[in-house]
Parts: sequence; C-alpha cells; structure tokens
Amino acid sequence: MNKRQPITIKEVAEKAGVSQMTVSRVLNKQKLVKESTREKVEAAIAALNYRPNLMARGLAGGRSKLIGLAYYNPSPSYLSALLVSALKHCRDLGHHLVIEDLADIENDSDTSAIVKRLSTIRLDGLILAPPLSSNTALLKLIQEFGLPTVLLGNTESAESQSTVVFDDTAAAQRMTDLLIEKGHDRIGFICGPLDHPSSGQRHDGYRQALKAAGIQFDEALVFEGDFTFRSGMDIGDRMLDLDVPPTAIFASNDDMAAGVIAAAQRRSVQVPEQLAIVGFDDTAIAAAIWPRLTTVHQPIAEMAQDAVDIISQVTSSDWNGQPLHLINNNIQIIERESLSERG
Repeated sequence: MNKRQPITIKEVAEKAGVSQMTVSRVLNKQKLVKESTREKVEAAIAALNYRPNLMARGLAGGRSKLIGLAYYNPSPSYLSALLVSALKHCRDLGHHLVIEDLADIENDSDTSAIVKRLSTIRLDGLILAPPLSSNTALLKLIQEFGLPTVLLGNTESAESQSTVVFDDTAAAQRMTDLLIEKGHDRIGFICGPLDHPSSGQRHDGYRQALKAAGIQFDEALVFEGDFTFRSGMDIGDRMLDLDVPPTAIFASNDDMAAGVIAAAQRRSVQVPEQLAIVGFDDTAIAAAIWPRLTTVHQPIAEMAQDAVDIISQVTSSDWNGQPLHLINNNIQIIERESLSERG
C-alpha cells in the first residue's frame, strides 16, 4: 500500500478558500488576519490533520531559500525593527537571510555595482528597503537580472516587482489632525530626505490635514532632515529660534522627534506643556526617551514578514507570474506623554 503523502499548505489553503500566504500568516501567528479568516484556516488545518514542517513551513514546497535584504538607511531604530523581524520570520520558515548594507552606494551610476555584488550571492529573492526601493536605475537592472524582488515603501507599483507599503499619507494626515484637535494651529513639520519615498507622502498628509482644517500652510515651518537624531536636534534649535516658534512639531520619524525633544530640553522648554512633539514609526526609541513619544505606529515588523512571505510565494512552483502588491492600512496613533491638550 502506498503511504499517503503529507498534507501540504496548498491543500489547507484550498480547503479554507484562502491564499497560501494567508495560511502561512495563521501558522506564524501574525496579527494581520481577520478573526473569521483565521478560524476558517484553523478549521481546515484540523479537518485535514495538517502538521507543518518547521524547517519548510513557507510556501516553497519544502526548499529552504536564500533571501537577501538590501538597505541603506540612516535610521537605526527603523533598521533594527526591520532586520530583527525579517531574520526571525526567515528562521521560522526555514529560510536564510543575507543582509547587505549598501551605504557605500551613493548614486545611480553605482547601481551596476549593487547588482554585481548581489549576483555573487546566488539569491532566490531580494527585499529592498527604502530608499533603495525607489531607485529606478537599480530596479531596472534588477529586473533585467531576473531576480524576484519585493520593494518596501514604494507606492508606485512596479510592473514586474512586488511591493509592500504602508499608507504614509493617511497616517501623517491623521497625526496632524490629532495635533489640531489638541488645540494646535502653528505646527512645524520635519521632512525626511527627498530621495526617500515616504518623505513626500508624509509631507502631503501634513498639508492635507492643514487644508482640511482651514489652517494656512506656512513654508517657514517646514524643514528637511535626514532621519537622524542629530538632524532633529539641529532643526529643533532652528524652529525654536523662529520669531514665532511653533507650538507643536511633527517629525516624520522617531529618531528626529527624539532629537527635537533633546533640543527643547537643552533650552528648558517644557514638553508637552510649552511644545508638543510627535513622531512617526513607533520604534524602540519612542518608548525609551522621556517624555515618551506620541507617534504613528508603522507596522515595520509585519511588513518585513509580508515581504518574506511574498518571496516564498513568487519563487514557488505555484506562482502565476504576477507581482503581488500589499498595502497596510492599519493606522494607529500611539499617544504618550509628549503630547497633551494645549493650555
């Protein structure tokens, strides 16, 4: 008698009427699954008596994959959350993660060097973190090279590359709305570097909230930082030196917001009584400083897991050849002590 082959994740997905990626998320206890969907998947697992192989639990048909994650990014808090989550999820799925810091690649003319470096590793798939994920010259070369790629934070869906994005514009608008609700109408804004896709999106959200509230946009209250603590501290000093300083400052990442708090404290400006300060990302630094930072929770860990899941799917024999595009609209504002009602 032939021995029955083990139940596969594909069979579970078919019985539950969901994608294999959704089954993977349930197995790995990810939060971005509706409760009703989770119950259907768990019922299918029980009915089929499915037993996941811990060393081949992804969507790869049991083959361990070599996944690359390439980045250059000045925010250590963002990178920490991204890398730790990607490493853990690859381990859970039986894959291996190769991390490439491309900080030495400074312009589009160096993109061929990136592809050459990555080609020597013989990757199964690649995850590109911002701002690399919006480097058009690099994306074109990677497409020609034929390496399955997932772009983080690139809202302009590439024709041949999959994407995982967060709605930065809506999130920034909601945070600015909150500042206005707290009584602020003179709100400073610190952008990130212009080559970073989220910088413009978060700035757009800030401006849209001001317009909706009937508050005149003031270019003098907008400064460009580089997502580092130091740039936030320097810009905080410049904002507080204005003839009429803002009553609130929205920095478009937590590292810069922490720098603004440091600048305020050096001047004995009380936060939040005299100056409200908010950030974006909800990285570890937001809860480590005092006052703790009110911030937008960007699901960095979940996005890293989604990117790994997509690589597993698009490199499997079941993939239909179409890129996958995921957008996370789960916007949460984490209110802490750096913001209060304006007195």
